[in-house]
Amino acid sequence: MTAPITKAQPPRLEPFRWSLRSVAATDVGRTRARNEDRFVCDGTLQLYGVADGVGGLPAGADAAELAVTSLRRRVTAAGSAIDLAAITRDLNAEVAQAGTRISPRLGMATTLTWGVFRGEALHLAHVGDSRCYCLRSGVLEALSSDHSVENEARQRRERGEVVFFSDRDRNAITRYIGQPEAPDVDLLVRPVQPGDGYLFCTDGICRAMADADLKEILGWGLAPDHILDGLINLANARGGRDNATAVLVFVGSAATTRK
Repeated sequence: MTAPITKAQPPRLEPFRWSLRSVAATDVGRTRARNEDRFVCDGTLQLYGVADGVGGLPAGADAAELAVTSLRRRVTAAGSAIDLAAITRDLNAEVAQAGTRISPRLGMATTLTWGVFRGEALHLAHVGDSRCYCLRSGVLEALSSDHSVENEARQRRERGEVVFFSDRDRNAITRYIGQPEAPDVDLLVRPVQPGDGYLFCTDGICRAMADADLKEILGWGLAPDHILDGLINLANARGGRDNATAVLVFVGSAATTRK
């Protein structure tokens, strides 16, 4: 007699230890007709992230909207047993299926970089070329790596492979939400400390400025909404070539208040 197949249950994540202050903002930029970025900034769920509808495909805004709306619903349903990889793969299937209805010939797609704060850590999932950064004690660290032609070619070259790409394709993404097969999801568990700042942003922010600019603005010591204004204003001052979206989360000392 064949034993029944049982599905492993995701680990239960403990409530986050410290308080969080968060704010989000988005701007269409100076050259795009529509804003195809979306964000999630939910202090109750302690869920944060950004999605950037893929340009060059129809319905990028629809893909990003579906991704963040379904993400919030799935995290709510998961309770404390959150499987970030499984949720992200399910979102991919949902967006891909919707793409067959909305754009049967080309489909639709979005990036997605999102995380939840639980226990003493940020649990992060990432697909595409949106980003997550941490500012700790004046040091800025990228917690995600772009899934782009240029970045993945660089990584392969570091392993000794010979890889070429054209300048036209350098920023094309190699993984996205909405692709026919489930994407490989980058996962990270980042231990958190009081005083940390975490920035989730689309490439309209991070491609418009160097890490030194991000570090300077995040370290201004102002209210979070003024910091986000600074990031978006700088992106627009440098041409505003893309939609600019950011979610900023600061970690406090005690889990007493949430915004």
